[in-house]
Order: sequence, then C-alpha cells, then structure tokens
Amino acid sequence: MDLSNIKPAAGSVKPSTRIGRGPGSGKGGTSTRGHKGAKSRSGYSRKIGFEGGQMPLQRRLPKWGFKNINRVEYKAINLELIETLAAARGLEKVGLEELRAAGYVNRRALVKVLACGTLTRALTVEAHAFSAAAQKAIEAAGGKTVKIEA
Repeated sequence: MDLSNIKPAAGSVKPSTRIGRGPGSGKGGTSTRGHKGAKSRSGYSRKIGFEGGQMPLQRRLPKWGFKNINRVEYKAINLELIETLAAARGLEKVGLEELRAAGYVNRRALVKVLACGTLTRALTVEAHAFSAAAQKAIEAAGGKTVKIEA
C-alpha cells in the first residue's frame, strides 16, 4: 500500500448538491436562497463589518487618540550593548556600520543611544540621537558622542 492507492472511507464522501436544476430536484425555484432580501440577489456580497443594518461595531466605539504624522521613530540601543559589542570586537568607535554588521539595526533605522548599563572604556559613539544620561555617561568614561544628521 502506498499514497497512490489510498481512498476515503466508504460513505464519507458525498456528491455536492446541485441547486437550481428545476422543481423536480427539490432544490429549484429559489435555489436555497429563500425569498427576497439582499442575500437572494445575484451579485450580493456582504461588506466587511456589516451587521445586518445594526450600527457596526467600528462605528459604535468612540474614537480616541492622536497619530502624529511628524513622529520620528528611533531604534533604541543601550550602553550595555555598545560595551559588549566594543569588547567582543575590540572597537574604539561604535557607529551605524558596526551596529548594522552585528545585526542590531537595519539600514534605514534611526538610532538613539540610551543610558541602560555602564560604560567602562573610552569610545567614540555615533548615532542620530542620545539621551542626556547616555551622553553624560559616555563623556564620563572619556569617550566622545557624534550626532549624525538624518
């Protein structure tokens, strides 16, 4: 026995009901669609979210919030990560190229350095933005911050 001669169990597969084939079939006339109404018409398709005329959920719920179209989204990189990356690869400068090569950011990402963790070595760090605490920590360790214009 192999996949080429497997068949479904006897009686488990039935032929599909043929509708609209005259009154003798028992499924003629309205062809199981009932009388009148949108669902009985040809070309009917229910809109997404339609609730039979009842006010749809997306219109019943209140609108709230605000989407700022000028929002700038940054990828957050912690000092802890910069420290481990510099130690592992023996770097004196950590910039976008090094972060991309390590797989932490993609080529379009804007990078912001945050002050989570400590920095023990003097590094030159390049990024689009720095938190005040991160900038202070880098300079306290004898390093330098370089802001890249986006």
